[in-house]
Amino acid sequence: MEFQTALRVLYPARCLSCGVQVDSDFGLCGACWRDTPFVGGLVCDTCGVPLPGEAGEAPVLCDDCMAMPRPWAQGRAALLYRDNARKMILGLKHGDRQDIARPAALWMARAARPMLAPDMLIAPVPLHWTRMLRRRFNQAALLAHHLGRQTGLPVCPDLLHRRRRTRPLEGVDRAARFGLLADAITVHPRRAARLQGRPVLIVDDVMTSGATLAAATDACLAGGAAHVCVMTLARVAKHA
Repeated sequence: MEFQTALRVLYPARCLSCGVQVDSDFGLCGACWRDTPFVGGLVCDTCGVPLPGEAGEAPVLCDDCMAMPRPWAQGRAALLYRDNARKMILGLKHGDRQDIARPAALWMARAARPMLAPDMLIAPVPLHWTRMLRRRFNQAALLAHHLGRQTGLPVCPDLLHRRRRTRPLEGVDRAARFGLLADAITVHPRRAARLQGRPVLIVDDVMTSGATLAAATDACLAGGAAHVCVMTLARVAKHA
């Protein structure tokens, strides 16, 4: 306890977004909390985008998910990809702000609660090895690691393998995204036994079109998973 107190004196807790001093580690100050678009209320059951109306017992789907059914069973997101959420995710992904992953996983665990099952296996969306060399870490794997600690569920960081590199998807339209990612992700042959007959929760940082998550889901289902759910830190929404 004395050691922890000394650490707090030397290194006071800072807001994850703006850096001002806060009362607890891994938190946001009041102003940044208000500017962070947490997802709540009624959401689409398969992509997690907020919907108008009040949450009820029956699941509802957004227009996109009704027009193009997803291969996974359920999906959720903790944040909308804008404002403070976008700033933090870019910091995690490109600014080496790995300290963001731990509190982000707490927010994700709360959002993921309706999907969790006792024997569920958590797996991150994989990076191609060439991008891993340049970035040095996979932000999805980091989020999955901390999500496993928050939920008590097992994590298999290399369950999925990206067997070919795809071009960056920024600025690529929806149809092209799905075409680029077709058969790009497979189950690692040495990990295939771990998902046989059990539910899988695929983790990523951001969902835009859902093409990457669909490719990962197809790989898990082809490999023998009972069903697949997806959890992202943030969701790009048209009206955001």
